[in-house]
Amino acid sequence: MTDDHRAPSHGLFSQPLTRRQIFKGAAVIGAGAALAPAIAACGGGKTTTSASPSAGVPKKGGSLKSGITTGSGKDAFDPHALAYEPEIAAGFQLYDRLLDLSPDAQVIPGLAEEATPNADATVWTVRLKPDVLFSDGKPVTADDVIFSFNRIIDPKAPKTVASSLGDLKPTGMKKLDDRTVRFTLSQPNAVFTEILAEREANIVRADWNPKNPIGTGPFKLKSYTPGQQMVFEPNENYWSEGPYVDELTLVQYADPVARVNALLSGAIDHCDQLDSAQVKIVGETAGYAAWMTKSPGFFPFTMNVLEKPFTDVRVRQAFRLIVDRQPMIDQAYGGYGWLGNDMYAPYDPGYPSDLPQRQQDLEQAKSLLKEAGYEGLSIELNTSDAVGAGAVSAAQVFAEQAKGAGVDVKVMKRDSNVFYGDQYTKWGFAMDYWGTHNYLIYTTLGWLPGAPYDETHFYTSNPKWLAIVQEAFRTPDDTKRNDLVKQAGTIDYNEGSYIVWAFNELRDGYSQKLGGLVNDVFQSSAMGFRYHLVYYK
Repeated sequence: MTDDHRAPSHGLFSQPLTRRQIFKGAAVIGAGAALAPAIAACGGGKTTTSASPSAGVPKKGGSLKSGITTGSGKDAFDPHALAYEPEIAAGFQLYDRLLDLSPDAQVIPGLAEEATPNADATVWTVRLKPDVLFSDGKPVTADDVIFSFNRIIDPKAPKTVASSLGDLKPTGMKKLDDRTVRFTLSQPNAVFTEILAEREANIVRADWNPKNPIGTGPFKLKSYTPGQQMVFEPNENYWSEGPYVDELTLVQYADPVARVNALLSGAIDHCDQLDSAQVKIVGETAGYAAWMTKSPGFFPFTMNVLEKPFTDVRVRQAFRLIVDRQPMIDQAYGGYGWLGNDMYAPYDPGYPSDLPQRQQDLEQAKSLLKEAGYEGLSIELNTSDAVGAGAVSAAQVFAEQAKGAGVDVKVMKRDSNVFYGDQYTKWGFAMDYWGTHNYLIYTTLGWLPGAPYDETHFYTSNPKWLAIVQEAFRTPDDTKRNDLVKQAGTIDYNEGSYIVWAFNELRDGYSQKLGGLVNDVFQSSAMGFRYHLVYYK
């Protein structure tokens, strides 16, 4: 990964995320609904979440055990730097954000009841809900909010969300009263509310101590055995819905087979990240079922527009026409995925969903390549197991399909350290994995000048696209901003540098004794670690 991070023209980030943070799921950012100029309160009382079809009247009691993947073995509880799954899952139990995401990706109030911008989205006033308490009974105040964001953007040790908060300086935060903070940005940022909903934008006490992780989340940490399990107990001061169980245990499994065996033996009640074969096994076992959710995460083929032959838009168009998408999903992912149409952020309200689904057309691909002077092209496709399960298989499927267009593709399987090393943003033709974001936040990470993961350099080939995206960041009006996103996405569809052939399908296994599971589109778990909503029937 290159260390050459140029100053971004839109001013959205100051420090890059590590590729590990992107690969492990990245930041959770809203992508589902238009954002009102003010995120207003939902009313008094506790916030509720729509229940799953398996839900009934929630019951109290029981000890819930969930199997998750293992982490580094040294998983920390830093609420502002959640990289591996155990840390991410724990973060959702212990902490909350000013704004949040509903399971269907709507930006909703969290600890704050409103976030209101000025006319050009350079000043945002955020007001906390009244009477919100930390788990030890102390109230959440504006001082805690300012401390939390100062810790996030600390230039000596910037945390994950700092990459999206380059427009915010310590001097840009002011306490107006105990419940109100004014954020003043150096440039307009119409999606500031989405950044406040990122999973690492957690609010902690101004005297936060990592050895005693006190937060406002639904649970409190009871015990922790590194690399093995975490045990939580309910937070009696929790401000929202649940929790319903008396105890929650997150058990770590390095072996996915062991994780499923633990589920089917009754040792645990739920597990995530089933592979395609395990879905069938779980579904055929009495008393168990698979829970699946369509995610906007995707595994693109990336075409570097600074490198021939991809400097020619006709070649990029031809390569998109080579792909027979559903057979690739069937062969590489066992059929568990959903069709991509060469545009990312499918849950963004500006996503151009009315554009026709691209189909394989080998004759047109041949014609475009011949017109561009690349008939009989030979090329290397760089990939790695580190990209994700099925990535190498997908590359091999592409190589086979490309023969029909007269293209000879040599699949180069790279070691993870090589693939994501110094060459990462310089590969001519490669694959990658992206987690879950909305359109504009994606651009800050991989498409705009100075983006830390600018692997295709698309903006250099299309100044019109760049101007549209920069205008969208300056546009607080939802309707107008969504229209700009649609315009940018349409350019991606016609001229872009990614082959987005499929999106993920998240797959969990669970005991049918459980109720309250919800479909959550933005995590590595189909139910999004929302254990506080789960109960025993």
